[in-house]
This record gives sequence, structure tokens and C-alpha cells, in this order.
Amino acid sequence: MEILNSERLILREWGERDSSDLYEYAKSDLVGPNAGWKPHKSECESKEIIKMFIDNNDTYAIVLKSENKVIGGIGLHNRKPDEKLYDIEQREIGYVLNPRYWGNGYIPEAVNCLINYAFNELDLDLIWCGHFDFNNNSKRVNEKCGFKYKFTKDEKLKLLDNKEVKTLYYNILKSEYINK
Repeated sequence: MEILNSERLILREWGERDSSDLYEYAKSDLVGPNAGWKPHKSECESKEIIKMFIDNNDTYAIVLKSENKVIGGIGLHNRKPDEKLYDIEQREIGYVLNPRYWGNGYIPEAVNCLINYAFNELDLDLIWCGHFDFNNNSKRVNEKCGFKYKFTKDEKLKLLDNKEVKTLYYNILKSEYINK
């Protein structure tokens, strides 16, 4: 996993040393349920999640340079929301942010950094980003970052006791990003 830098952020691999920073926000009811998972019950649970991030090798820790602190996570996942577009190189971005840092533009900065890397270094053709219909903060991020709404799917969230949700999917093509 390459270390990525933006003006205020570093996107890097997770380490077990990050468990207290992760737990700080992952225990919040404002974070997990908006991303499809239950709040963490302990720092030990956060450590287990970090081990999963390391094993999967597709989720970055978002580090705020000015505080040298993990304030969120962002992943570039091998998911293909539209089966008709199965043959092109694509990934899906997902992200969470510590609520203490909301409203500062950190997630759009991280998303744009990851989009740039994905199109220019990984040579992807398409990037997806989705949000649940009740998550207006993520909707704004998607729109700010140039994603275009494509469709809505009814889904059940296994990690939230099969809660039924509507997921709105957006994407951006490499050609749209490079020419914007």
C-alpha cells in the first residue's frame, strides 16, 4: 500500500498502534450505522478491525498531519455495484470520519487524493461511491468530488441485523475526472 499525501492529510496503511484513534470514533452512533456497521464496543474490537484492514490491504488510515492523529478511514474496495459494467477496471470508495473533525473538508480532500491515485497510478477506468439514503453528509461529499448519481438499490446490511436500506450509487469515469 503506497503512502498518499494531500495538503493536510496522509493516507497510509493501518497499524495496531492506531486502535485508540479508531475506537475514539468507531464507538460513536454517528459513524458506524451511517457506514453499515455497529459501533465498536471496545478498543480490542477496533484492534481486530485493524487486523482485517491490514489483511484486506484496501483501507487507508486518514492521518491529520497537524496532529499526527488518525481521524478516519478510507478504502478503495474491489466491488462492482453494476453487474453490466463487470469487465472494466473499477473500485468503490468508502470512508468514515471522526465526528470531531466533520465540517472541515477532510473527507473530500481524502477522496480526491484517492481518486487521483486510482486513475493515474492504478489506471482504473471507473470509481464508485455510495451512501445510504439517510446519509446527507456523504451525499454532499460525493457531489463535491464530481461523482454522478447512477441508481438506487434496496439492500440488507448484514452487520446491522439485516436492516433494510436504500443505497444510492454514484460513479466517475477516468475521462470525466481527467477532463474536469
